[in-house]
Amino acid sequence: MNINLQSLFNSLWPLNRSLTGDGNRETLRILSEVIPLKIYEIPCGTKCFDWEIPSEWNVKEAWIKNSKGEKIIDFSINNLHLLGYSEPIHKIISYDELKKHLYTLPEQPDAIPYRTSYYQKRWGFCMSYTQYLTLSPEEKYEVYIDASHNTAGSMTVAEAEIKGNTNKTIYITTYICHPSMANNELSGPLVICKLFHLIKEKILNPQYTYKFLFMPETIGSIWYLSTHKDEIIKNCLSGIVVTCIGDEAPFTLKKSRIGNGILEKCIEYLLETSHKPYKLYDFFPLGSDERQYCSPGFNLPFCSLTRSMYGQYKEYHTSLDNKDFISFEAMNKSSEFLFQCIQTVEYNATYINTYPYCELQLGKRGLYPTLSAPNARTKTIDAIMWILNYSDGEHDLLWIAQKSKIEFTVIKEATELLLQHKILTCWRN
Repeated sequence: MNINLQSLFNSLWPLNRSLTGDGNRETLRILSEVIPLKIYEIPCGTKCFDWEIPSEWNVKEAWIKNSKGEKIIDFSINNLHLLGYSEPIHKIISYDELKKHLYTLPEQPDAIPYRTSYYQKRWGFCMSYTQYLTLSPEEKYEVYIDASHNTAGSMTVAEAEIKGNTNKTIYITTYICHPSMANNELSGPLVICKLFHLIKEKILNPQYTYKFLFMPETIGSIWYLSTHKDEIIKNCLSGIVVTCIGDEAPFTLKKSRIGNGILEKCIEYLLETSHKPYKLYDFFPLGSDERQYCSPGFNLPFCSLTRSMYGQYKEYHTSLDNKDFISFEAMNKSSEFLFQCIQTVEYNATYINTYPYCELQLGKRGLYPTLSAPNARTKTIDAIMWILNYSDGEHDLLWIAQKSKIEFTVIKEATELLLQHKILTCWRN
């Protein structure tokens, strides 16, 4: 299936996403048209470890009018204008009272900041600092927020699965809780939707199961872990949080706390051998949902992959993180890179050399030149020698590729030749 990422982006961009609400439902409904999602509603008030699903928040209208009745801030124009989870209000107030509820970025005067107050009741508006300076201390302002907080509502989450030959699972996760942000929000869902179809269409008999999770950040992953604890501990082979992956910056890999997940090892290897710039971070307990999956009680091998990492680009959590900041070509390349990583995971395995005593006579099998000559040895022959020596049940193909500095594609080709001649047997995946 050919997914038009730009068209999908345009459909999702106007929606007011948050931890809960109709914007999230509509987001998942639209995504379900391109990926077979199972959508679940989790009742508000549901306990999950030390947390609780908050009330469902929906907004009909929100604005500020000046004394002439002119709307100077309007949620319908940009939903970043409203503080997330604002309480309803309709009141005429002074400038001094209003400015207590306004959020700006003086250091980025033309940007609207993104601010939320999920777990503390308050109301507020966000505006550019340039616009803030036009407010008059002499005026009265009418503020109006038509918002509801429904304790009988729910949090909407979704999951898609590609079933493999084993229950060993690779979890690919992203979030759906930010309004009007392109790289920090929509790049993740778009990239993994494309990745879903690449795996589905090109890996016809997958060894592993793949689960794609779309949930609000933090509370979504905490809920998932609280309800799938035994399953994920038993079946998780590796996992990844995909976010901030839609611009043209080099890739950034943040490793898991445990640091040895097969997916992160494949990503690091492919980044290293790409001969392109990239950034690598060891785990730190800040950031996105990886901090939940890597919490000490779980300590799962969950890494994260970004381009411009959250918090490290000036457009982050502002209205400048918009369509102009991202690249749909870069998003397609992000999906293709992740697919290359998945292919490497699928093929990687540990083998046993069935002829372990001394070197095998490869010439009589057509695997080695029978006439000695300069440059007669190829990369494939070198790969065969490395594979045979380290196929001892202890070293997988990825380790051999890294140690030998031979491309994994050549290691794969050599492995297939050795399997055809029954020189190797698979020890474990």
